[in-house]
Amino acid sequence: MSLTFHWFLPTNGDSRHVVGGGHGTPATVSGRDRPPTVAYLSQIARAAEDLGFVGALTPTGAWCEDAWLTTAMVSRHTERLKFLVAFRPGFVSPTLAAQMASTFQRQSGGRLLLNVVTGGESHEQRAYGDFLDKDDRYRRTGEFLQIVRGLWESRTVDLVGEHLQVEDAKLARVPDPVPEVYFGGSSPIAGQIAARHVDVYLTWGEPPADVARKIAWIRGLAEKEGRSVRFGIRLHVITRDTAEQAWAEARRLLAGFDTETVRAVQAGLARSESEGQQRMLALHGGSSDDLEIYPNLWAGIGLVRGGAGTALVGSHDEVAERIAEYHRLGIDEFVLSGYPHLEEAYWFGEGVLPRLEAQGLWTHPFHDTAAARTVAQVPFVERESAKVTRIP
Repeated sequence: MSLTFHWFLPTNGDSRHVVGGGHGTPATVSGRDRPPTVAYLSQIARAAEDLGFVGALTPTGAWCEDAWLTTAMVSRHTERLKFLVAFRPGFVSPTLAAQMASTFQRQSGGRLLLNVVTGGESHEQRAYGDFLDKDDRYRRTGEFLQIVRGLWESRTVDLVGEHLQVEDAKLARVPDPVPEVYFGGSSPIAGQIAARHVDVYLTWGEPPADVARKIAWIRGLAEKEGRSVRFGIRLHVITRDTAEQAWAEARRLLAGFDTETVRAVQAGLARSESEGQQRMLALHGGSSDDLEIYPNLWAGIGLVRGGAGTALVGSHDEVAERIAEYHRLGIDEFVLSGYPHLEEAYWFGEGVLPRLEAQGLWTHPFHDTAAARTVAQVPFVERESAKVTRIP
């Protein structure tokens, strides 16, 4: 089975420095030099598509642009790339969400993936009019996915749940194919929801031993439900020709974190209700010392950014080795990002993916399309002259 790689669309802005945000924290001023225009995001998306990334994750929250609208516009500028759209079940009715997904699939040619985000911060949820506590939000997510999946199966759905109620719900047109559902969460109730409803369980980039325990936990819960779940991991990447160059880049990013910003972000994230966020914070403890928490796994990003806070840092060979190590644990999908996202996509795509391909771990999902584009980009005169047989 070939590994699957996804990239990230920075819908809160991009920079040569780390742009913060996530989990209820505002985007920090450590760098927003490139606004998230459709033109720039499309440039990243096209690069990801050419390099062999299957999809691109778009975040959700008040700190970034809306994921549904942005990806719908960017999809017009790509051909094969899928969009892993993050959305929160509490903000839209399940019937409408199922209809939106169905429309997106038809209009994009089947290029939608869904990242279900229950919401780990009550104060942020309340800003959107959602006043449920965390456990109730997860229970609502379960009811939401039960309704949506029923609608996608062309069934008429009637449900009187604890939090959601629909009567005689049915879609005129179901999505084809049905979008795969991605989901993450580290609390006990999150594990139950994942085991019952999702296709891919996502974890943030913790050390391999912690990831292995999480995989075993979810796999065991899914088996009790008579289901199987695939596993993915969310990481940043800093990969260069040599380890020295990669770590120099990590140090450059770290130098851009001013003390007051780190303090403010850490204070906000310390109040997070998300168990996954607390696990991220524990990796660095708010200190810039000893940030390499496992070989080539750097926790520096989490000093100024909520959510995914670790990065794979090293030479192309070292980063490929760490990816292979996570794969041996059971990780098949990697959702990656880097600052800035356009340049880092090329560093990874041109440096690491060929090494994984040589090991038989990855094949380009759009190989024929990429080859055709390469030919098309060569000027016509050069292509025609190449056909001439030259006699010595």
